[in-house]
Amino acid sequence: MPEMGKMLVVLGGIIVLLGLVLWSGFGGSWFGRLPGDIRVERGHSSFYFPIVTCIIISILLSLVLSFFRR
Repeated sequence: MPEMGKMLVVLGGIIVLLGLVLWSGFGGSWFGRLPGDIRVERGHSSFYFPIVTCIIISILLSLVLSFFRR
């Protein structure tokens, strides 16, 4: 059980660091605007689904979690 606690603390730290980076505006220019992200605007409504951004985040999280499992 202590190993799970360590993993949660490290994962929380990574999320905080990522939040600070995005909040500072460093990663805001490209994050969510990658080629392949779906964006539809018609009249006064819009629909946005960052599918490529979600895939990249999923891959990165999988790599980080597999690194901590070893």
